[in-house]
Amino acid sequence: MLFTGKGGGGTTTVAAATATLAAQRGHRTLLVSFNPVGGLAATLDHPVSGAPEELEPGLFGVQIDLQHSFERRLDAIRPLLDVAWAQADLDPIEAEELAAFTGVGEMLALLELRDHLLSDRYDLVVVDAGPAADALRLLSFPETLSWYCRRLLPPDGRFVRWIRPSMSRSARLATRVGHLAEPVYDLLTRLRVTAAELREVLTDPARTSVRLVLTPETSSLAVTRQVFTALSLHGLPVDAVVANRVIGAGGGDVWRAGWAAAHREQLGEIEAAFAPLPVLRAAYRGGEPVGLEELAAFGAAAYGSLDPAGVLGARAGSDSEAPRVERTADGYAMSFGIPFADRGEVDLARMGDELVVTVGPHRRLLALPAALRRCDVRAAWLRDNRLVVSFVPDPDQWVHA
Repeated sequence: MLFTGKGGGGTTTVAAATATLAAQRGHRTLLVSFNPVGGLAATLDHPVSGAPEELEPGLFGVQIDLQHSFERRLDAIRPLLDVAWAQADLDPIEAEELAAFTGVGEMLALLELRDHLLSDRYDLVVVDAGPAADALRLLSFPETLSWYCRRLLPPDGRFVRWIRPSMSRSARLATRVGHLAEPVYDLLTRLRVTAAELREVLTDPARTSVRLVLTPETSSLAVTRQVFTALSLHGLPVDAVVANRVIGAGGGDVWRAGWAAAHREQLGEIEAAFAPLPVLRAAYRGGEPVGLEELAAFGAAAYGSLDPAGVLGARAGSDSEAPRVERTADGYAMSFGIPFADRGEVDLARMGDELVVTVGPHRRLLALPAALRRCDVRAAWLRDNRLVVSFVPDPDQWVHA
């Protein structure tokens, strides 16, 4: 279960409260944070380290140290890399240089998460995924990595062309490349398998849920709608929305009554926008919920009788499902949900055997099924929060009786 939302909306508090309540209701729960400055330890009022530590019966917390994780994982393959550098007569790349590569942080975070899921020590793993931009990079990374691996690996990937003998390549360079080919190929193959496993876990609504945290304000709702569109574009399942810091009607003074009326109006818009997903309400509190006792009370008020560890809802039309392909009178139609998207911000392109879908600043590269690879894109349209792409068979690529 991953929590994200607009920065400053209380994502860490809601994630910690959910984990604490789930543990008190009988679920063996692990609370995970990847952000060292995210404030998890302060929220729990308890130190957390790089190893899971029991905070109270059934509740464990861990603050992932990505640098330590990188060094530990690098040690496992360092002998192989050292041999490759020596045989290729190349200077080895230092750990600090490798750690700076784009995507390394996201890959390490997901590997750590996978390890905790596979340990079978917990019924529930709650992740404080941080602000929306960070969470989207993290959750979409397996698909991005898969795309790069497809472009590099056989049968026609660039890696194959790179190691293929060439008359223009010197014998010395060919020898260097040959020594590097096997370890690089092995690494890319393992990365492709890992990316596929992570993608399968993250997109399975029976195993993974994303919960969006927002405050009842116009700007927060606008950002949350965009985040929900991006999550749906990547096929990531959202099961609930948590409205945090809601001011109720009680109290009597004019200032509070004004805010309560404004929040009541915003909550109506939020519920209408995300229906039929449940919208949980966490009331504004006079004091910040700090410590396990306060967090449990905060969570109980928000969830009520609902099971915080259960799947709370599924959007009508299953917008987070995998792309759906159907036969039509003259070919095929592929469709998938992109709620809240406007026609003017949607762009579509065909790149070989892949479909490139862009919605605002977010982009997804979809590997086409075998049948659609032999088709041409004829048209596309938005209908009921779904993008529908029409394909017609290419006569030059289809065998006729």
